Amino acid sequence: MIVNNINDLKAWKKQCPKKADYKINVLVCNGTSCMSSDSEMIAKMIEKELEKRSIEAEIRIIKTGCFGFCGQGPIIKIEPDDITYVQVKVEDVNDIVDSHLVHRTLVERLLYKEPNEKDQIKDGSGMKFYKKQMRIALRNCGEIDPENIEDYIVNDGYLALAKVLEEYSPEDVISIIKKSSLRGRGGGGFPTGLKWELTRKVKSDQKYIVCNADEGDPGAFMDRSILEGDPHSILEAMMIAGYAIGANHGLIYIRAEYGVATERLRKAIAAAKKAGLIGENIFGTEFSFDIEIKLGAGAFVCGEETALIHSMEGLRGEPTKKPPFPSEAGYRNKPTSVNNVETFANIPAIIINGPEWFSSIGTKSSKGTKVFALAGQIRNNGLVEVPMGTTFNEIVYEIGGGHPEGKEIKAIQIGGPSGGVITKEFFDMEIDYDSLQSKGAMMGSGGMIIMDEDTDMVQVAKFYLDFTQDESCGKCTPCRIGTKRMYEILERLVNMEGSPEDLNKLKVLGENIKSTSLCGLGQTAPNPVLSTMKYFKEEYEAYAYRTKKRAYSIDPNLCVGCTKCARNCPVSCISGSVREVHIIDESKCIACGACYEACPVNAIIKP
Repeated sequence: MIVNNINDLKAWKKQCPKKADYKINVLVCNGTSCMSSDSEMIAKMIEKELEKRSIEAEIRIIKTGCFGFCGQGPIIKIEPDDITYVQVKVEDVNDIVDSHLVHRTLVERLLYKEPNEKDQIKDGSGMKFYKKQMRIALRNCGEIDPENIEDYIVNDGYLALAKVLEEYSPEDVISIIKKSSLRGRGGGGFPTGLKWELTRKVKSDQKYIVCNADEGDPGAFMDRSILEGDPHSILEAMMIAGYAIGANHGLIYIRAEYGVATERLRKAIAAAKKAGLIGENIFGTEFSFDIEIKLGAGAFVCGEETALIHSMEGLRGEPTKKPPFPSEAGYRNKPTSVNNVETFANIPAIIINGPEWFSSIGTKSSKGTKVFALAGQIRNNGLVEVPMGTTFNEIVYEIGGGHPEGKEIKAIQIGGPSGGVITKEFFDMEIDYDSLQSKGAMMGSGGMIIMDEDTDMVQVAKFYLDFTQDESCGKCTPCRIGTKRMYEILERLVNMEGSPEDLNKLKVLGENIKSTSLCGLGQTAPNPVLSTMKYFKEEYEAYAYRTKKRAYSIDPNLCVGCTKCARNCPVSCISGSVREVHIIDESKCIACGACYEACPVNAIIKP
């Protein structure tokens, strides 16, 4: 269907197949994580089983984007029964089809059960993982088929764009986004409406909208999931932004390893063009817009907007000094507005529901919701979208379920390798841009790595610095040389070859790099080191004064000589006979913890 105006869109929406048209809808997660566990094959097998039974006309299989609860995937949701099955395997298909879809009997063994609770939970809304979540950016993920434009149309897809083009001037659109107080979700938290206004004010014959999909933080995958689960919402938002600033061309910069997301974007662009929703005279107006995809090589520095622009231009992905800002001279030296995926995902919802609705959510300085990628030593990992102002305690213990083995959670690394740590005394702090900055951390793209009591924070800092110094583009000396020198000091410390003087060198060097580096990557690269030095000083001192105990040992008063530790030791450094006290050769111990896990009487002493 070709859409010439808003009435065409509304008429199309009426004609589109809806969930209510089917007796049963089977929603199968087809995000990358679940696909790696055979969810695509599971969906195909269910389709074949339905055909065998000649009931495929009354039951629809919907291959959706990510449900968010990745630790329980693959997930299948059955509507209208509102039943959610978790950790589904290929061998479960016959049971689901025969028991549930044919005889309407629950497959109880596939229902979710909260840890330490007896009752099984039938629906997702009853799971603690989802109870405190509020989905705006992820609203269509797990709900629609991202490769079917009609699914998006049924859920008010492209209605926000139609409303903008028919009812608002570009200045009105900017005013709405400014009133909503939406801040960029890519890291810096710059006000989106202000960025659009600055770009609009610059006079030029050509302007560009860029979607930054170069998600580089280790452990973060919210942008990928949005693109895989709801690609049309990003295209629609880019066109709204283009109308607001006066651009007629959009570019999506996405890392090449995001193959599923890229393919779904291509299909979405093709479907929108076929319907006249991308191209010339959209909705019968004078507004025209085209979108193309630019593949990146996955360099972390290309998350920085000037480096990203250079990469799109075919140049080396290096940042440049600002000003001029991209809003003045960006892609091909033309005014360019760069926003990230999650920022765009909020735009259609703000236009349809109004800026007051959006600004009523969150804290005084940070409005709306934020998507976090919950990972590390946590029971429930996956994507979590919560209102700004939600505390770490709520995310970690109520949504995340705490530590899988009940250990104490020591710290949370937030904001990726450029962020910082939040320690347990701040877990009741409301999360927003300003509160995190006050503790030396940053929102970043929303990666949240949970670390327990056994985590060595010096090793954590070394890991992140290894990443950032490796990802440095090398253009400016403080970042190129400074991070390498910092890494060398850390390496010296963990090898027990350092000295107390190294701690001061590390701090001074880190602060100098922060104040003198060219771009955000260099300015934030020392954060993990400085942050952990601030809150875990004693761990650094243990290395510097060479008092750090690195091997396990055995308490002779508790050891019963069961030999389990020796039998589980991968380097055979434990000696002792049956019913005699065992001894660990600390010079050979690799501190893997296998003996600690195997000991039935808690006789193993941690380093």
